[in-house]
Amino acid sequence: MSRRCQLTGRGVQTGNNVSHAHNKTRRRFLPNLQKTSLFSDSLGQSIRLKVSAYALRTVEQKGGLDAFLLDTRDADLPVETLRLKKRIKKAKAQASA
Repeated sequence: MSRRCQLTGRGVQTGNNVSHAHNKTRRRFLPNLQKTSLFSDSLGQSIRLKVSAYALRTVEQKGGLDAFLLDTRDADLPVETLRLKKRIKKAKAQASA
């Protein structure tokens, strides 16, 4: 599996190591990914995701996984997370009906 956040899509960035003598060598900046399970209120189950620490903080700030996904635009979410968002929307619609 790639080094990419499943909620925000953040991945590896590249840049330079710069020495005191100003020599530049290429390097990679890896995202701070954590394997965690987030609870979905509408689905009633935990979902295991590989998420960056930044995304975890944002999920907590928004009030949970469901609120984060429903508040985020579809264009900003990766494909596998869009499927999860669709499942959550469907479960919410069935619960309200």
